[in-house]
Amino acid sequence: MLKEGDSAPDFTLETDAGQKVTLSKLRGKPVVLFFYPKDDTPG
Repeated sequence: MLKEGDSAPDFTLETDAGQKVTLSKLRGKPVVLFFYPKDDTPG
């Protein structure tokens, strides 16, 4: 589990346009990671 201030592990995700984005390739650029609970849950 990550704690505040920890570096995020490298990962690759697909955009809604079908392009792949890898976190490490964004190094040096502003990046905002937003985590939210599963949709339709009370969290």
